[in-house]
Formats: sequence, structure tokens, C-alpha cells
Amino acid sequence: MKATIKTQGQQFTVTEGDVLFVNRYPNTEAGQVIEIKEVLAAGEGADYKVGRPTLAGAIVSAKILENKRGDKVIVFKKKKRKGYEKKRGHRQELSVIKIQSITV
Repeated sequence: MKATIKTQGQQFTVTEGDVLFVNRYPNTEAGQVIEIKEVLAAGEGADYKVGRPTLAGAIVSAKILENKRGDKVIVFKKKKRKGYEKKRGHRQELSVIKIQSITV
């Protein structure tokens, strides 16, 4: 069964067993099970349902495999002939989740 979910500001189409990298869930640890209640569409074939905007009662449960930080991204700003240069780095906080079940 497929489901389209909205979590942490992003939309994903998932099936059971998928592993996703999403923005970190606050106050969670590895091994915790979370429930995603913003299910936009779910089902397969003739049983496919689309919510307006979400499906009532539909839940996708996922297990947090680990919390980690992404690769460093360098942000460099410069203005020609002005002597202005700025170099900053950023590492995004991520959660690695595995979809366990989809309930409609």
C-alpha cells in the first residue's frame, strides 16, 4: 500500500519498509516510534483515497533509526571591489526514519 504523507514541511510518497531522511523531529531519540497523521492520500488501485486536504483517521507509523547531521554546506558571499567577503558553513539536523505501517 502506498501513502503520500506530509512531515517536517515536506511531502513524500512512501510504502512500508521505506527509509527516509527528514528534518529532525524535536525531542526524539533513536528507536522511538512516531505517528504521522498528515496523510494526504493512501491506498492502491481501486481503493486509492485522496483527502481534502488530509484523510481522517489515516496514520503512518515510523521508527526513528537515528538522529544525525547532514553534510556541511559552505555559503560564501562576496561583493566585487568592496572588500566584502563572508564564509559560513551549515549542517542540517536530520532524522533517519523507516516506515513500519500504513493504516487507513
